[in-house]
Amino acid sequence: MRDVAEVAGVSLKTVSRVVNMEPGVDDRTAARVEGAIARLAYRRNNSARNLRKGISLAMIGLVIEDLRNPFYATVARAVEEVARRHGHAVVMASSGEDPDRERELTMDLLQRGVQGLLIVPAGSDHRYLYADRAMRTKAVFLDRPPGLIEADAVVLDNVEGARKGVEHLIAHGHRRIAFVGDPPTVQTSVERVKGYRQALEAAGLPVDEALVRLGTPRVDLAEASTRQLLALQDPPTAIFAQNNRNSVGALRAIRALDARVAFVGFDDFELADMLPVPATVVAHDPAEMARAAAELLFARLAGDQRPPQRIVIPTKLIARGSGEIVPSSPQGVDSPTREAGASSRRGDLRG
Repeated sequence: MRDVAEVAGVSLKTVSRVVNMEPGVDDRTAARVEGAIARLAYRRNNSARNLRKGISLAMIGLVIEDLRNPFYATVARAVEEVARRHGHAVVMASSGEDPDRERELTMDLLQRGVQGLLIVPAGSDHRYLYADRAMRTKAVFLDRPPGLIEADAVVLDNVEGARKGVEHLIAHGHRRIAFVGDPPTVQTSVERVKGYRQALEAAGLPVDEALVRLGTPRVDLAEASTRQLLALQDPPTAIFAQNNRNSVGALRAIRALDARVAFVGFDDFELADMLPVPATVVAHDPAEMARAAAELLFARLAGDQRPPQRIVIPTKLIARGSGEIVPSSPQGVDSPTREAGASSRRGDLRG
């Protein structure tokens, strides 16, 4: 506030009145103060203000994509558990995959005086945090890395996870494998498409762009994309879904069309093992990722001065049946394995 007062050429009391919207300041003076505030990117420190009033609030902020998604609900719960052990409360907000909303929420949380931030980024440019990093606000990114800044991040092994899921389908005789996923602006989508392509190329298979459907972050959009794929003149015999929401949509379409299609999804999801043919998935522990990110944030708050850390959480393939269905007709390649044939005889996704 002293810097604002100096730039505006007014007293500290006048700045305080403008910031707190108190009467007694004429319009021209208020305009000078507001101009100085904008120039200096000043924000009122509510945390310090609360302390002066005798209120002690230890809080961290958590910005996720959508709390309705079970994945993020698990993340939020794990963060809360770690924060509680460290004597902090968590203020949560959902960006809905909107970069502008992410920035707005982040700045609002800082305005509220949170000690640190955990962010699942929707955007690809986080330079807006530079001013706050200079003010020693700690931020850790999870699930996706930050854009255009160096910062702590806890992420999944997306490329390797997608590659092993597609390799599993290839090993069971599939050569036309579709990919259903989020928009290409989402970093996890970029990395999982990369793993998909790597698996096909390593097997000497062409990447048919007609089988790559991005831009389906919602269940209904994933279902619509899968219906389109299965209606192609030369449809895929297998589908790889990028995440749990894509998986639910793809499986709905497969069942509605009574299609005999193999399936592997990235992310486990509720009741996946209870389907008529249980879903094969590339699984990981979102709670492990969230706990690692939260512990790293509290280590920073405690004075950890190491360079920015990147922690990668591994994945594992869980074969349950859907990924072991073999093509119904030869595709001019090596025959499926005996294990794949046995899995096929156990059933298919039509239930």
